[in-house]
Amino acid sequence: MTAGVALFLIDAFAVAMLWPLTVRFGLNGGASTLQVVMIALVQLGMLYALGLYRREGVAELDKAFRRIPMVTMLSVAASSFVSAVLGWNNSIPLCIAAGSCFAACAVIARAVFAVLRRHSFFRSRLLVIGAGERAWDLLQMLRSQGRSLHYDLTFVHEESFGAIDQRLADDPQSHIILASHNLLKLAERVRAEEIVVAPDDRRGMTLDSLITCRASGYPVSQYMSFLEKEISRIDIKRIDMAWMLYSDGFQISPIGRGLKRLFDIVVSLMILLPFSPVLLVAMLAVWLGDRGAVFYRQERVTQGGRSFRILKLRTMRCDAEKGGAVWAAAGDHRITAVGKFLRRTRIDELPQLFNVLAGDMSLVGPRPERPEFIEKLSQQLPLYQERHAVKAGLTGWAQVNYPYGASLDDARSKLSYDLYYVKNFNILFDLRIVLQTLRVVMWAGADVR
Repeated sequence: MTAGVALFLIDAFAVAMLWPLTVRFGLNGGASTLQVVMIALVQLGMLYALGLYRREGVAELDKAFRRIPMVTMLSVAASSFVSAVLGWNNSIPLCIAAGSCFAACAVIARAVFAVLRRHSFFRSRLLVIGAGERAWDLLQMLRSQGRSLHYDLTFVHEESFGAIDQRLADDPQSHIILASHNLLKLAERVRAEEIVVAPDDRRGMTLDSLITCRASGYPVSQYMSFLEKEISRIDIKRIDMAWMLYSDGFQISPIGRGLKRLFDIVVSLMILLPFSPVLLVAMLAVWLGDRGAVFYRQERVTQGGRSFRILKLRTMRCDAEKGGAVWAAAGDHRITAVGKFLRRTRIDELPQLFNVLAGDMSLVGPRPERPEFIEKLSQQLPLYQERHAVKAGLTGWAQVNYPYGASLDDARSKLSYDLYYVKNFNILFDLRIVLQTLRVVMWAGADVR
């Protein structure tokens, strides 16, 4: 069980215990059972949406504690809005009780989690085959991006796998065993939860002992598959084309496409209707800034390499590209004063919902890039064109996981998330990404790597 899942279960247990008691004794039963359940679900959903179950949310509890008041207020506001729409009782005492109870639950849950963490819970024990450069990369990525907070890794190495990586040999926390003849006994001794096959050279590797381990109940994973699961992206640096070809994924059924389109239309209308006054005010602010054009239309690329005209609120000076197409960057001097606010709050993206309704874009998908940049990136990055297997998105897995950037290295990192999304698409994944977009807006990218 990952740390994030464990913390969610502790939160859910605290809410299930304290919230009904708060309603029963604090409000004398002044709310229906359905309303009580709805408010609790909104609270848990808001904790997820604002990133308190992400790796950084469970690893840095001091930051999580500071965010609890904001999460609680947004939860109460959201549940009050839903209650008002459904015509339920939405009294001030109910809101106060909800805010007090949920804040207490969140604090108690994280205090319990901190105690469990100090007693070495949430550790993953792995037996890694190989101790070369690939094993070192695995160790580094798990430490910085893995789903678990701590990993206990034992490396098994043979001469036929290649040389031992010196950085791994010098690492004080790395335990390397040379040529174990009984892999099953070793797995039992280190209490391995999973065996990861990650040698630099697999040509001299025998499979008999691994098959014995698997037959005895130990999960055995190939390097790329394990890393994809643990860091929720595809490692472009050491990508294995054969693995990409034969592994599961890259399949979207007609039903899945239909649900995605329905999701796009419904959610786009749910956002556009209540936020139309905000969009009108933003349009006026852009015009008053320099009396220039309000909207910005530009050619972008979507599914199948098809071009379309994206619609955004203009955030740069009118002459921003008089010298030709240039990648936008954080702190770009071409951005206007109004544009800085619109970008930080993502209000400039609202007109793209019309592109979504027109079918050129989806709510969730890879960021729509310009044809000029795609041509260059396709020549330098393997599989870059595969991100166009789905429609470009208003938000996406790369956008909620990686900070704003405009270099080749940034493009490579974002591609690793885009490929993961294309490979693992489902409608629930889209819902998760839409929810986590709220975190990016609220915390202005503070949590993305």
